[in-house]
Amino acid sequence: MSRENGRSEVGVEASGTGEQLALIREAVREKKADRAKPRTWRGAELAAELPVARVLVDKGLVHLDRYFDYAVPAAMDAEAQPGVRVRVRFGAGEKGGRREGGKLVSGFIVERVAESEYRGVLAPLAQVLSPERVLSPELLGLCRAVADRYAGTLADVVQLAVPPRRARAEAKPSPPLLAPNAPPEVGSWARYGAGAGFLSALTRGDAPRAVWTALPGATWPQELARAAAAALAGGRGALVVVPDGRAAARVDEALGELIGEGRHVLLTADAGPEERYRRWLAVSRGSVRAVIGTRAAMFAPVADLGLVALWDDGDSSHSDPHAPQPHAREVLIQRSVNERAGFLLGGLSCTVEAAQLVETGWARPLTAEREQVRAAAPLVRTIGEGDEARDAAARAARLPSMAWQVVRDGLTRGPVLVQVPRRGYAPRLACERCRTPARCRACAGPLEAQEAGALACAWCGRAEPDWHCAECGGARLRAQIVGARRTAEELGRAFPAVPVRTSGRDHVLTTVPGAPALVVSTPGAEPVAEGGGYAAALLLDGWALLGRPDLRAGEEALRRWLGAAALVRGQAAGGTVAVIAEPTLRPVQALVRWDPVGHAVRELAERAELGFPPVSRMASVAGRGEDVAELLRTAELPSGAEVLGPVPLPVPDAGQPRRPGDPPPGEEWERALVRVRPGQGAALAAALKAARAARLVKREGEAVRVRIDPPDLG
Repeated sequence: MSRENGRSEVGVEASGTGEQLALIREAVREKKADRAKPRTWRGAELAAELPVARVLVDKGLVHLDRYFDYAVPAAMDAEAQPGVRVRVRFGAGEKGGRREGGKLVSGFIVERVAESEYRGVLAPLAQVLSPERVLSPELLGLCRAVADRYAGTLADVVQLAVPPRRARAEAKPSPPLLAPNAPPEVGSWARYGAGAGFLSALTRGDAPRAVWTALPGATWPQELARAAAAALAGGRGALVVVPDGRAAARVDEALGELIGEGRHVLLTADAGPEERYRRWLAVSRGSVRAVIGTRAAMFAPVADLGLVALWDDGDSSHSDPHAPQPHAREVLIQRSVNERAGFLLGGLSCTVEAAQLVETGWARPLTAEREQVRAAAPLVRTIGEGDEARDAAARAARLPSMAWQVVRDGLTRGPVLVQVPRRGYAPRLACERCRTPARCRACAGPLEAQEAGALACAWCGRAEPDWHCAECGGARLRAQIVGARRTAEELGRAFPAVPVRTSGRDHVLTTVPGAPALVVSTPGAEPVAEGGGYAAALLLDGWALLGRPDLRAGEEALRRWLGAAALVRGQAAGGTVAVIAEPTLRPVQALVRWDPVGHAVRELAERAELGFPPVSRMASVAGRGEDVAELLRTAELPSGAEVLGPVPLPVPDAGQPRRPGDPPPGEEWERALVRVRPGQGAALAAALKAARAARLVKREGEAVRVRIDPPDLG
């Protein structure tokens, strides 16, 4: 039923004659036909067919999260196809029957249609930047789903999915698609009960879903490569996402050895913008059907996808810091469903999200028998924080006697890995007995050690010549967290004849020789030891990892410990790991038993009892206090939604690097958490997005940051 001038055709038919009705209907048709024709200024000739282009404008504002119609000039008809990049005038006004003004912005054509619902004059496309169709319908649909899940805008997600254009790369043709490789041998997958069956299913073109708990050792890159090769052998594509460039290089090398050159590409930032875009184009054009890459590769447009694989989903680098901050695990789950592809979530550890996938039956466990685990894992020994060193050399190295013995014995057989929770120097001091931070009696600022061992306040500079702990009366201090450099110096003095190497954020080693040496590393930067692995490993300051004010503290500590311990030789070869932490704690016991799955299952059960994610869905709303309160008041939250807070957000220390969620400098922000029942996550995201859009349209207050599934819950 159409309406013109506020009256319906049905109403006219009920009151007028047949001749009047015919005249009115004809007039309505003429007006509709005239309105459907996109008129453009200066009488430019338009495309004969489908003269309207619907454009996704590169404006990541939540209230502009829709398509805009533009006229297609006849001169651009051939190139202005769905998926290409264009330039348009955005924000133009209508004057004298013509569209004028507006700022030139970039965008993508998503569709060509015959008519526009816009009643005014359509502005024409200003320029087709390239005829390359980089935004396929499948990629557009994925971006839309991700934007909806994370309460974000489509333009923001597309910006993450489609890399910036490089004209020289586009001008070069991509190589032809090679024939499928032969099915790979089972190899080390035979150690897992269902490993051979999983590879066979991929080769047949099926879509198996598995949560894989990898055995310790250096074989996981080859196992990931075999899974990708199995999907390729079945005539389908494969996508493998890993946390960092070092891991990507290892899987890339393994896959190249299996299937040869030209059948896959490596997508990492190390390749440089132009080379990375050239490789991405080869995937988009269908020249290659396998991709190995870091986080951004989760959107790689692999044709006929047969497998998506993610390694170590607990690593924080899998969570994108840019709006709307999607996690690679959730994006790949979405792709597996949309494209009916196999799914493989692997790691040495196991997150609660992975355990939930198995518990709900969405995926099947892919694990080895306990005999295999015991044969591959090193011997793990626990050392309490209260254990004292019995000899002077151990005290000089800041090590309990048992840890000192593990290091000394390990150095007789090969390199020894020492993991420390932080990098660099950490001069903040605490009571050696009760771990209470040492603070200034005048201003409560942190005390630090000056030259010659004197203590002074880091805030007011006041000297503290006679410090005693206010909690227990102790007079002895220790560094709260001693970083890699200082640990390396202390160990170097304790073992003067042994080389000491460090690996951390500023300088990350990939491999180290198999000769005796001390390798001091921060978590995630541990190099691989040649010749079969490390002889021993020492995991320092476990209390620092376990004491973090974070819901995932135990899970994260276990993940980091397992990552380091997996580089040590198995028990049969004499490999030993010593962890300095309270032996009775659950993550420590899980490390001793090498049981990450059991730890994750128990964590999941506790979260279910308490209503914590991932059993529930949660959103973080941060901003100025009045803005947070107003947004939550106007948002149409799902029934039963629970609002927690708001509470003040800590102000970042001056001189410290800013994180994506930190308040702007000089502003005091608050954060509220909104928790809903399972199944209400989509409704929660839609409600918060709509409330943000309404505030922007009305220009009420300051912007509020919304994040779905925040990772930093205390």
